[in-house]
Amino acid sequence: MQLRVVTDQPWDVRADVLVIPVSADPTFEGPLDELDQRSGGELRALAAFKELSGKRYATALAATGELPSGRIVTVGLGDPATLDRETIVRIAASAERRLGGRVVRSLAIWLTPLTGSAGLDGAANTVAELVARGVVEGSYDPKSIYLDAVESAPPQVDELILIAPDGDRAALQAAAERGVIMGEGANTARTLSNRAANDISPEVLAEEARAIAERHDLSIDVIEPERATELGMGMFMAVGRGSSNPPRMIVMRAGGEGERDALDRHLAIVGKGVCFDSGGISIKPSERMEEMKMDKAGACTVIAAMATVARLAPGTPLLGVAAAVENMPGPHATRPGDIVTALNGKKVDITNTDAEGRLILGDALTHAERQGATHLVDVATLTGAVARALGHLVTGAFGTPQPWYDAVMQAGDRAGERYWQLPLIEEYVPEMDSWYGDLQNSGTAEGSLIKSGLFLREFVTKPWVHLDIAGTAYFRKPTAWAARGATGVSHATLVELALAGARTD
Repeated sequence: MQLRVVTDQPWDVRADVLVIPVSADPTFEGPLDELDQRSGGELRALAAFKELSGKRYATALAATGELPSGRIVTVGLGDPATLDRETIVRIAASAERRLGGRVVRSLAIWLTPLTGSAGLDGAANTVAELVARGVVEGSYDPKSIYLDAVESAPPQVDELILIAPDGDRAALQAAAERGVIMGEGANTARTLSNRAANDISPEVLAEEARAIAERHDLSIDVIEPERATELGMGMFMAVGRGSSNPPRMIVMRAGGEGERDALDRHLAIVGKGVCFDSGGISIKPSERMEEMKMDKAGACTVIAAMATVARLAPGTPLLGVAAAVENMPGPHATRPGDIVTALNGKKVDITNTDAEGRLILGDALTHAERQGATHLVDVATLTGAVARALGHLVTGAFGTPQPWYDAVMQAGDRAGERYWQLPLIEEYVPEMDSWYGDLQNSGTAEGSLIKSGLFLREFVTKPWVHLDIAGTAYFRKPTAWAARGATGVSHATLVELALAGARTD
């Protein structure tokens, strides 16, 4: 896709489609009035017909009259004072998705109405980045993974034109190009996550990671079952040995071993990659089990984030660990009541084989620390409880110490992603006691979400944050801004967190 920033007025720009963001209950004055007049009163007519309301994410198609564009798409931005980074990405994605099934080669978006929020630092450049990212993310349709033609798919435009009459063209161009790369990275994570379990096993995910590493000059080490056993990854192997598709611990690296970034960190991002989760011996109900191919979303996000950071700031020190397994009830599957030894030496009583994510993450986090990590973030579709608590639009988060958690949340703010901090309650730790080991991997339902975080904390000694994306990793139904399926959530947060340590010299 060619990206172009112009400082013309929107009524002078030629494109197949011109996108006009419209605030709630629009008043036709200034540039909006000029656009309406040149469209032959089409915008006022739509408003009178209640087709154009400015309600957030609502879209309408309109004729262009004397405007040089072929069609107009209006997209509602609601109250401009409440715009934030997340909503700008979604507004742009909504406009792109409104054109599903249409033939559009060039798309022009007028940025000025989106710069009205005081909460956007460097407003025009920020908006350019987020709009470009939103268009790329909005163009994604998972049906295209397996179907040769998808009639309703959003158009893959050849040219995106961002219209900023008062902007610095060079700065806006650079910001928009960054947004395109961020969007492409999120879409990579989505494609890997959406792929079916018979298509992407742990071995295949490792092969995909290796190809990505080769394209972006990253080093990669894939730990196979024999070496994982020799290293002492007892929890990881306890999950992986139940499947005929053997597990892989994928370790990707940018920069040298133990190399610190500009913030004196050796940052590690760690992802849960359960390519299919049947629950193992503690088998899941059959309802919606087909969604369990999505249980690898955390690992897919980490792999994609490694590539995005490499594109935006090559050489920035970063460690990525993706624990890839299938959780199946095969002849060698772990049984409830089995005691295994974790990589850090703890004896873990596996009381529920469907609480497998915390097992593979525990060994992955320990391995990341042994590879020199000074700060860690893990991303995982870990618990159904987080979705029941926070729904499908907010990711649950734990962390310690608080300053590191706050640093991760600052990256989330820059990314335009929403998180809610959950507590690590010390009084719940005794409820995880085992009759035979140091701790058990699952207990009573009360406080189970908090206990999942407490379990993971047993396997870190460095500053650590856990992001539970079980509610936000995929949508069961389409929204105005996204298709059903994987969302790529937390990809942008991980990238922003890593880029905070990029060297500028």
